[in-house]
Amino acid sequence: MLNNTFKIGLDPVTLENADDKQREILEKAKKANGMIPNMYSNMVNLPGLQETYDKGYHSFRQESGFTPAEQEVVLLTISVANSCNYCTAAHSYIAENVSKTPKDVIEAIRQGKEIQDEKLAALHKFTKIMNESRGNPTPEEAQAFLDAGYSEKQILAIILAQATKTISNYSNHIFHTEVDEAFSGSKLENA
Repeated sequence: MLNNTFKIGLDPVTLENADDKQREILEKAKKANGMIPNMYSNMVNLPGLQETYDKGYHSFRQESGFTPAEQEVVLLTISVANSCNYCTAAHSYIAENVSKTPKDVIEAIRQGKEIQDEKLAALHKFTKIMNESRGNPTPEEAQAFLDAGYSEKQILAIILAQATKTISNYSNHIFHTEVDEAFSGSKLENA
């Protein structure tokens, strides 16, 4: 993360200082995660931001048609492309420990190297294209993604992931969100 960027002055919200709506969101996060991630404590300053993130994130997980490992390729690719240390650490941890994404794939994404698995490489490449082109891939780029065995519906799922990761990545940028202890082993070395 850049050191000379704007930092928002809002304090993280805790269960002790939350209003009713914020408390409900934080309690739900704690129940789902066993903790309240630092990112949530910041985003819940505007409950609608947190609720929109949660809805998009869960819809992506449930409706994308991607395997858990493929979902992490998408989410980690976007987080790395957006230079979000918090989400890069969190998705690296989830990819390895929950979604069972191959470690060499996780490291390739994090280090900007080639992915050996052809289908995951195509997914990573197209996700980057969608992010860099702001959703304007060429017909040839889209066809290469489809030829790799993915569907047009999954192009929409990548857009949903981009929207969701924009919310979390940008929020983490302006809050300079500290990586939670649970994900600290997956922090980028230079961050």
